[in-house]
This record gives sequence, structure tokens and C-alpha cells, in this order.
Amino acid sequence: MPKIDVLNQEGKNLRSLDLSEEVFGIEPNNQALFDAVVGQRASLRFGNHSVKNRSEVRGGGRKPWRQKGTGRARQGSIRSPQWRGGGVVFGPTPRSYGYRLNRKVRRLALRSALSQKVLDNELVVLENLEFGEIKTASFKAVMDKLNLERKVLFVVSNDEDVYNAYLSMRNIAGTSLLTVEGLNVYDIMNSTRIVFTEKAAVEAGEVFV
Repeated sequence: MPKIDVLNQEGKNLRSLDLSEEVFGIEPNNQALFDAVVGQRASLRFGNHSVKNRSEVRGGGRKPWRQKGTGRARQGSIRSPQWRGGGVVFGPTPRSYGYRLNRKVRRLALRSALSQKVLDNELVVLENLEFGEIKTASFKAVMDKLNLERKVLFVVSNDEDVYNAYLSMRNIAGTSLLTVEGLNVYDIMNSTRIVFTEKAAVEAGEVFV
């Protein structure tokens, strides 16, 4: 069973916490991680590209000339695809690029991402994330004491009061905050460090089994 130190906001070691073996101690499945990240990024695409086909282009209701006897090729509409200003054939239309993975694969990918963070020593457990005031400098000071740089993801429990912490951190570039329920593979893999509160780490070990 993997163990990790629980730190306070001063960066001091308070105690040791046993992490769930099934969530934080498995062998990462690279294929599940790849499928989850690709699927989540695909779901983020807007897919609002659109062109008009010949039925949507304005005009072209009358046959441009009679069928026979003119010496020209027969035409039914000036908005046919071969005409300038005509409709587009097989052009892009609004669509969703998203797709869903099986539930077991999604959960395996999430456990694999968390376990990889433990193997890479990129997971930190903090006693709590409570602040008495809304002050960005105070939050930045905590990050400096914990040696947190670049992209940092903070994970908290729904029951915790982190309102002041969230308002204090939102102006710090590269930081983000999620609840355990909102945790996802892409945000985990996209962060250089992930910081759980002690309560969130225990909750994740129970929820993602």
C-alpha cells in the first residue's frame, strides 16, 4: 500500500497517509490513458464548421436556359456545384467529435493517471486548503513553500470550504482547482504536480475503486 506524507501549508510533514492500493498503486495502463485523453480532447472540439449545399444556396430556382437547341450543356440550376456561387459537395457540416469510452476503461484510465503521478513523485497531499482571507499573495506563498511551479492541479472534497482559496488562486497562471467528482484524466496528465487535500485523497480512494 503506497504511503505519502501529509504536509501543512508551511510545507512541514505532519503524518503519513496510506493511499488506496487500487487507486494510487496500480500499474498504469498506457492504452487506457491514451484513449481517455484523445476522447476528452475530441469532445472539446466545437465542430461548428459549416458550408451550404445546393439546396441551401440562395437563388437558382429557374432553369437557366431550355434543355435542347442552344448548343450548350444542359443545366437545371445556376446553383449547381459546378457553377460559381453554387453549393458545395460533401462539405463539412456541424457535428460532434466526441465519443464515450466504456465505464471500466474510463475508471482504469483515471486510476492509471493517479498511479503514474505517485510513481513520478508528482502527487502532494496537503492537510487542508483553508484560508482566512482572499489574498493571492498568501496562496502564492504557500505554493512557494511547497515548491509548486508551472501547472498545478488542486483537488478538494465537496465538503471542504475552499471559497477563499479558489478566489486567491484564480489569478495565478497555471493553477486550477477541481473537486474529486470533477477529476478527469486530461487535467491530471496536463499538470506537472497534483495536490490533494487529505480529505480528498481519502475520498478518491473510496470513489474510484
